[in-house]
Amino acid sequence: MTRRQLLWGLASTPTLLLRAQPTPGMYAAEFSAANLSPQDDQFLEDLEKANFQFFWDQADPATGLVKDRANVRSEDKGTVASIAATGFGLTAVCIGQQRGYVSMADARERVRVTLDWLFNKMPNQRGFFYHWANIKTGERIWDSEVSSIDTALLLCGILTCRQHFRSSEITSLANKIFDRVEWTWLSEDTNLLPHGWSPEGGFLPYRWDYYSELMMMYLLGLGSTPHPLRASTWNAWKRLTFEFDGMRYVGSYAPLFVHQYSAAWFDFRGKRDRYVDYFKNSITATEVHRRFCLELHKQFPDYSDDLWGITASDSVNGYVVWGGPPKTGPIDGTVVPSATGGSLPFLPQPTLRVLKHMKERYGTQAWSRYGFVNAFNPLTNWFDTDVIAIDTGITMLMAENLRTGFVWNTFMKNPEARRGMERAGFYSF
Repeated sequence: MTRRQLLWGLASTPTLLLRAQPTPGMYAAEFSAANLSPQDDQFLEDLEKANFQFFWDQADPATGLVKDRANVRSEDKGTVASIAATGFGLTAVCIGQQRGYVSMADARERVRVTLDWLFNKMPNQRGFFYHWANIKTGERIWDSEVSSIDTALLLCGILTCRQHFRSSEITSLANKIFDRVEWTWLSEDTNLLPHGWSPEGGFLPYRWDYYSELMMMYLLGLGSTPHPLRASTWNAWKRLTFEFDGMRYVGSYAPLFVHQYSAAWFDFRGKRDRYVDYFKNSITATEVHRRFCLELHKQFPDYSDDLWGITASDSVNGYVVWGGPPKTGPIDGTVVPSATGGSLPFLPQPTLRVLKHMKERYGTQAWSRYGFVNAFNPLTNWFDTDVIAIDTGITMLMAENLRTGFVWNTFMKNPEARRGMERAGFYSF
């Protein structure tokens, strides 16, 4: 079963209201902007530089497509790329260039080659791309679906490149790729967008109907000029309220990454729609997850203030969709670095504490040339051999957003992003 199929199983599950307990107020100091020490900043620099190296090494130089995952303990000969990984990779190239990890000329050429391949050679259906593809040929792999959300992740990377490099050729290719996407095809008879389409069966039966990483997709569609979504689509998906330990937030039966992905590019700070302040909501959801992990300490004594964080990841038994609250999946004491890495702007000091502890305490077992391995379990002494692109990517992007806001500031210059938020009814406060 693929990662996306595992997640589909959760997508349509109704949410519920968790038990509430009166507690002191939220830790306001933890939710303020981080005052990074020189040591903290150096740690994040080392993390980002290692993460960047994955996206530079594991992209095919002729296509620009990025591997879905790579083994860091042996020579990796995998050929499976993902379009989501490529979206993170394109953004990583922007970060890497502005931080001096790669020259402007080399970065610009990598992006140009990638966009040229995506527009002129990569198979697509009405502008949407297949989830997984051969890294060298672009051919569909595993009968994968034409994916709406993974195309959205790719488009976020493309639009970031368009703004950062300001190259006429990159701009032209980015415009052509974005404008080719027929959002109206997805929404022809529904306000709830399908997860994808396959040539064998048509549209998939699963809908993006509950709060999740879907926000980026709907906002991009609303921001399109040639094929815009109806404004009503933004109001169609459900925002169900959870309560845990006295804190209320919008959530779902899904891993922590649903609070991270859209917020990696779209800057929700100081803005809200008529429903939610989504940045504050992600802060609350992350703090709730931290407390949830601490409550599991008696069962899994490795969980502590120094070590917490569970999101969809590898495990000793394969890929698992787990997290909480509510408790989801067969939690066994595994920790996932991207759970805290992808939440750096939300809880800066608590997440930094965990990430630094992981590196200091577990050393090369948990750390590799590309940063943290995908997951590990100190209770059983299991350490993953792989890094997964989207988890490495969310960590890198959020580390940079914490430090400088670079991804937010660059991406939000795109008129499509601003127009999408305006049409969704966002306003500043």
